[in-house]
Order: sequence, then structure tokens, then C-alpha cells
Amino acid sequence: MTPLPPLAEQLRPQTLEDFLGQGHLTGEHSILRKAIQTGNLPSMILWGPAGVGKTTLAHIISRQLSRPFNTLSAVSSGVKEVRQVIEEARGSAQRAILFIDEIHRFSKSQQDSLLSAVEKGVITLIGATTENPSFEVISPLLSRCQVYILKPFGRSDLRILLQRACSHIRQHYGITVVIKEEEALMRISGGDARKLLNAVELILNAEKPGQKDVEITNEKVIEVIQQNLALYDKQGEMHYDIISAFIKSMRGSDPNAAVYWLARMVEAGEDPEFIARRMVILASEDIGNANPNALLLANACFEAVRKTGFPECRIMLSQTAIYLASSPKSNASYMAIEKATELVRQTGDLPVPLPIRNAPTSLMKEIGYGKSYKYAHDYPGNFAEQEFLPDRIKGTKIYDPQDNARENELRKWLRVLWKGKYGY
Repeated sequence: MTPLPPLAEQLRPQTLEDFLGQGHLTGEHSILRKAIQTGNLPSMILWGPAGVGKTTLAHIISRQLSRPFNTLSAVSSGVKEVRQVIEEARGSAQRAILFIDEIHRFSKSQQDSLLSAVEKGVITLIGATTENPSFEVISPLLSRCQVYILKPFGRSDLRILLQRACSHIRQHYGITVVIKEEEALMRISGGDARKLLNAVELILNAEKPGQKDVEITNEKVIEVIQQNLALYDKQGEMHYDIISAFIKSMRGSDPNAAVYWLARMVEAGEDPEFIARRMVILASEDIGNANPNALLLANACFEAVRKTGFPECRIMLSQTAIYLASSPKSNASYMAIEKATELVRQTGDLPVPLPIRNAPTSLMKEIGYGKSYKYAHDYPGNFAEQEFLPDRIKGTKIYDPQDNARENELRKWLRVLWKGKYGY
């Protein structure tokens, strides 16, 4: 059959009533829906994974409010384009909406160019990002925006989307699509509506010309998608699968697989800062004190990537990926903060022991703040045994060194200091 225009575009919702999957934002009594209905729309950052409706929601908001709508891509636009939109907005009778896709790719200077217009209400900014805005959007701009988190689609919403797709294909192309099995489609989509519709489209395009009845089974989905993996990669549809394989290869100490998946991302045009940022996380989460130099190298790689960019930065990414994959592994730091967080949730705000409280005033000193505190550097070996945990949980071992050369040394040293207190 003749290839269909993109289903994701054909089925893009036009109203909030048709918008799926984000009831916490667009439901009947939600904050964002009320803001749209009243016209008191704040500048905002829409944060969520690919294919969950960030761009669609921005278009719906603009259409519902009948405001001028300008869209820029952070990949291809710069300060000049931003200023041009702002100047045009100054002459508009209504406050224009400026939608910036992938705003996390804007540099600091590019984001700075938005500040005044956002603060003075010349434009209403809607930025879309797959990255945590706390790290990727400058604080002055972030403080002027509401952050709305969009979630991956649940199965019930994806089923509704499949029903809409089947109905649309039957009505416009005369093809009857029957979903005999859905598990493979759901697994491949990963909560991404665009990925789901692209998979359906690939299956239809794989059918014989003139085929009017199409059954979709798990076997057919897997066969067709595997044949089109390269296409998916080039379009970024396998973004999360590939980065998962990359991380797991380094965690599994396989530098060969790590560099292979890195090359897949490089060839697909993945954001190099995204790759470097994930390696910084892995260096602490999966290597930690088994090799403290891993975090230093990963962080240096991140800074080097920022300074150089593609294509040269692929060499730094490769060097770091190989180093991390070849390093001894430990998730003890990750497990420690997880255990500590759970302990805090279970025990609440336990009082700080008096000896280690801050005592900036004479009254605090009189009631015992800081009393009996032992300044470690006044004692042999720069250590004095004292209690640092609240009474209720004293003696609790939170950090448990793992079995590797570096952490075995740490374990021995902690045993010397604390004797049998923490069971080191």
C-alpha cells in the first residue's frame, strides 16, 4: 500500500476533551485546565518523556485561547530568532505564546534572552523538555515558570489511541485493522503515543499493496519492528531503549557493548550532553567509592563535551564509557542514600543530638546546644568517638562497603575507628 502520512500527526488531538493521558493536568478540576479556562495562563515548562503530548498540549492551549502562536526549536533557533519573536509580540493586541521545543538545548545566553519578555508578560512561554528542568533551565527563568510534569501513557489510554487509529484508518483508507494481540505493541511503545502509532504505520506499510484486512499479532509486530530498527534509531524512537542498553553494558563491565551502543547514539544524533550526564550518574550510582576517580573523569567528560561538541566529543565519550565499563563496581553509595531516605520516612524528624547542634547564641549554649561536642582534630588520629545519630536510631549501619579493593580498605578503616559499633 502507499505509505500513509504520519498517523501521529493525523491523530493529533485538537481539543482538551480529546487529549489523552494527562488527567492530572487537563482533567475537569485540574489547575492547568482552570488556568486555560480563565485565560490566566502562566509561563510554563512541560516536562516529560517523548511522545506524551507536550507539543500537542501547547497547540491546544493556543487554539483554545485564540492567541498568536509562535514555535521555535532549540536545535535550530538562537537568540536572534527569540528576539524577533519577542519584537513581533510587542506589537500584538494579545499576549503571544512562544513554544520552544527541547528548551533544555538552549544555552544560558539563549535562555537569558527570554527573561525580560517573560517577566513583563510580553510573551507567555511554553517550553517542552525531556530533561529535568532543575538542571537544564536557568534558575531565573525557572522561577518565572510553572513546571507541569507529563506522564507516560497508561495501557488504557494506549488502547483508546489504538481504537482511534483503527477507526481513522478504516474511515480514510478503507483498511480494516484488527488488533488480535496487543502485548508487543504496548511493550514497544513504552508509554509513548508516537512510538505506538509509528509501529502501527510500519506494520501497515509492510502489508501487500491493496490489502484491505490487516490482523496485528505479537509475532507480526516483533518481526516488522526488528526489520525497521535502523529507521527507529535514526528518528530517535529507540531513545530510551538504546540509553538503557548503554547504561546496562557499562554497569555489566562490558566496554565492547558500551562503545557499540554509544556509536548507535552518536550515529542517531543523540544529544552528547545527555549521554555524558548519564555517565556522571552511573559513575556515582554503580561505581562510587570502588573507584572514586570514575566520578571525576565522568564530570570532566561532561565539561569537555560542552566545550567541544560533535564530532570531536565522541572521542571523550568513548574514553569515559570504556573507563566506566572497565572499573570495579559498587552501588553502596546508592544503597546508602536509599536506606537513609527510607529510615527518614519511617522515623520522621528525629531531634539532632545536643552535642552536635549549632549554638550561635548564649541562650542556646546555656540550654545545652553544642555541649560536650568533641572537635575531632583535637584528638589523636583526628578522631574522637561520639554519637552523631539521633538516639532512636543510634548504631544503625547505613553505608555498607562492598567487596572490592577500595571499599575493603574503607571497611578496615571504619572498623578501626568504630570497633564493633556498626558491625564493620
